[in-house]
Amino acid sequence: MQMIVASGSSTAPSLAGMRVVSGEFGGRKLMTPEGTTTRPTTDKVRQAVFNSLTSMGVVEGAVVADLYAGSGALGIEALSRGAEKCLFVERDRSALHALRGNIAALGLDDRAAVYATDVLAWVPAMRGVDIAFADPPYEFDGWHNLLDKIDAGLVVAESDDPVEPHHGYTQLRARRYGRTWVTLLERLA
Repeated sequence: MQMIVASGSSTAPSLAGMRVVSGEFGGRKLMTPEGTTTRPTTDKVRQAVFNSLTSMGVVEGAVVADLYAGSGALGIEALSRGAEKCLFVERDRSALHALRGNIAALGLDDRAAVYATDVLAWVPAMRGVDIAFADPPYEFDGWHNLLDKIDAGLVVAESDDPVEPHHGYTQLRARRYGRTWVTLLERLA
C-alpha cells in the first residue's frame, strides 16, 4: 500500500520546539526554518498520524515521500518508526538548509534523498513510493491537481480544511487537530 501526506515550505533554520516523537530517533530535536512560508506539523499531529499509520501496518519497511518537506519532520518520523527510505521534496532554500541539516545530524544520508524542486513538477516522476506525506504551504488550493499527478495507494493530506476525495480516491477519515485537518485518502483499485 502506498501513502501520501503533504508538508509545507520557508528562512534561516533554528532549533525550535520541534522533535522526533517516537521510534529510533524519538526525542531528538529538529532544526526548523524560520518564517511563515512553512506549515510545521506539530508533535501532537505527527503522533496522531503515525499512531494511525502504525495501526494500519503501513510504515515498517516502507519507501515514503515527504512532499513540501519543510524541515522533513514527517519523513524523518517515518524513518524513525521503521520506514526503509524517504524521498524529500522541497524548493525553499531555508527549508532545504534545515532539512539537510536534520538528515546529517541523524545520520540518515543513506536512507534519504532530497529533491530541490517544485512538488507538482516532481510528482509525475515519483515511482516505487509506498507512503508519501503532503503538507503544502498555507492556503494551498491545488489538491485536485496534486492528486491527479500522484500514483500512490494512500494519501495523508494536511491542510486548513478537510481534503475532498477526488476521482480515483476515497476518504478513509478526516480529523481536526486545532487549526489543522488531516485527511486520509485511499486510491481506488
